[in-house]
Amino acid sequence: MTSPSGSDEDLLLERQLCFALAVASRTVIGAYRPVLQELNLTHPQYLVMLALWEKSPRSVKEISDTLLLVPATLSPLLKRLEALGYVTRRRVPGDERSLAVGLTPEGAALRDKALGVPGTMLAKLGLTRAQAEDIHVAMTQLIESAQTDHTPVDPGVEDEATA
Repeated sequence: MTSPSGSDEDLLLERQLCFALAVASRTVIGAYRPVLQELNLTHPQYLVMLALWEKSPRSVKEISDTLLLVPATLSPLLKRLEALGYVTRRRVPGDERSLAVGLTPEGAALRDKALGVPGTMLAKLGLTRAQAEDIHVAMTQLIESAQTDHTPVDPGVEDEATA
């Protein structure tokens, strides 16, 4: 186990998980760019469309929760998708604060064109479906772990709530 103070090697860029994840993210999303341009979508817009192809309509909050995006980030994406003619945004009857996002016929039809994206990306990245699934499982576990506080509790120290 590494000491709390760590070692000089712990600070090598090549050993940083955050660096590897950042570079992998930029690289993979960059590889998607030309493929998604054929659909007239950016990567974040593609994620919104994937969520809507699974279930439509959805509330902005539901899309936000599904994609782990704050509504303020999602709003401009939805406006652009609406301008492209892929989605509609309508107030929910009885709840004027809630916005329902649904697919237009054009947005629904775009799904057929998008069916080739996963296979194209596997080929571009030189991955098999099994390898992609293994990476997905590992990344999902990492996301869940990062969202959990793993800080050890020192039983000899009382917290303010119990003191």
